[in-house]
Amino acid sequence: MTVTIFVPRDAAALALGAEKVANAIIAEIAARGLDAKVVRNGSRGMFWLEPLVEVSTEHGRIAYGPVKAGDVSGLFDAGFLQGAEHALHLGPTHDIPFLRQQTRLTFSRCGVTDPLSLDDYRQYQGLKGLDNAIAMTGAQIVAQVTDSGLRGRGGAGFPTGIKWKTVMDAAGPQKYIVCNADEGDSATFADRMIMEGDPFVLIEGMIIAGIATGATKGYVYTRSEYPHAIATMRQAVEIARAAGILGPSVMGSVHAFDMEVRSGAGAYVCGEETSLLNSLEGKRGIVRAKPPLPALQGFLGRPTVVNNVISLASVPVIMDRGAAFYRDFGMGRSRGTIPIQIAGNVKYGGLYETAFGLSLGEIVDHIGGGTATGRPVKAVQVGGPLGAYFPRALFDTPFDYEAFAARDGLIGHAGITVFDDSADMLKQARFAMEFCAIESCGKCTPCRIGSTRGVETADKIAQGIEPEKNKALLADLCNTMKFGSLCALGGFTPYPVMSAMNHFPEDFSPVPMVEAAE
Repeated sequence: MTVTIFVPRDAAALALGAEKVANAIIAEIAARGLDAKVVRNGSRGMFWLEPLVEVSTEHGRIAYGPVKAGDVSGLFDAGFLQGAEHALHLGPTHDIPFLRQQTRLTFSRCGVTDPLSLDDYRQYQGLKGLDNAIAMTGAQIVAQVTDSGLRGRGGAGFPTGIKWKTVMDAAGPQKYIVCNADEGDSATFADRMIMEGDPFVLIEGMIIAGIATGATKGYVYTRSEYPHAIATMRQAVEIARAAGILGPSVMGSVHAFDMEVRSGAGAYVCGEETSLLNSLEGKRGIVRAKPPLPALQGFLGRPTVVNNVISLASVPVIMDRGAAFYRDFGMGRSRGTIPIQIAGNVKYGGLYETAFGLSLGEIVDHIGGGTATGRPVKAVQVGGPLGAYFPRALFDTPFDYEAFAARDGLIGHAGITVFDDSADMLKQARFAMEFCAIESCGKCTPCRIGSTRGVETADKIAQGIEPEKNKALLADLCNTMKFGSLCALGGFTPYPVMSAMNHFPEDFSPVPMVEAAE
């Protein structure tokens, strides 16, 4: 019987040498005349073990990693096609603690299947949600998504069902589904992992959204820095179209839906939905004033659903297993699971899908294993470059939208960046202002000018120039930006700045210039 060997095609694995490993394995199979084949799967999300090679055996899939091309010959000598012991042997993949403790709903197929095999997708529950949706009315689908408690996984946490109902009820000759895959936040890679590792789940989610709202056309807007994701998504769209899943009759039904993939040009602000829509229309990526809401006047002035990748990719399991099944996970108003992305100075970086409710300390210390340097954790930034810095004193905060908001933080896209005690939080605050100044679309004064003045003020504090006066000025700038900016870029920049000032005041009290000279 042919033995199947899995080598990831995920960008993170490729960056760590997966292509060389796959080629070495193929060459070794040919040289030894073995009955084996290589399948390029997505990543499991355990990046410290990449490239993670798996072998399908009679005892299940056995993992080895991290594997280098130079290890391949020795693996074959040791009998790894039978799952034999080796220095890189990790045992059954599903028993690796980081993976075993997760609740994988959205990412249940990631790393398991061939991303471009529809047969694999169907074998692992794929298209069951769409089958159910086709038999329902739009209102019934919207009600099920609403009852599940699903909220936007891209930042604001807005209830998905409410957005869909607004578009469903809106009048218009054409409606659109736009997937915001412009994953620009630091420490985030969940969207990319889905697009590269399980693209059909995103396609299925977008079709269901289309049937629910009456939209017949969809767009995936992603960043040009994701060439592998773009290529995989485009291939998956062609395969789905050829199979009759996309097109004038979705799976033989009365519903029509087609879609295409578009790439941006590297502007961070195009992660904001109205800037994204402008860019998608071929215009400059600048923020639109609201109202009107995109749900009523979005792409080309038509009613438009704009959802994040993970929001849309979570819909098929809701439509397959039911609203109550999904809602049973989580806490408070944060229902279902969240793919937490752990990065920065951390021992075990990767994607960890779990129900809402774990404490920040559990995530950083137990799941992430603390810092890679072995030094104490000083701060954790949650929510990308515009997220607040939390000190260890706040590590009891549960991973929940409202719990983070109550402590002046935000979950955002659920990216976590860990810093050890060598981090200078004044420099981090300055970086937030500089990032905003560089990435601002320039439309509103608080963001465009406020961030520039913020950099200058942080520099004065660092130089010991009237520190108390300039700290007060920096706080005032943050207040103006928070309440006066048109979008979240300027409005959220105060989160990292103010949290750094409030939780790490010692870093904002450098030695004054006069004292230093003495």
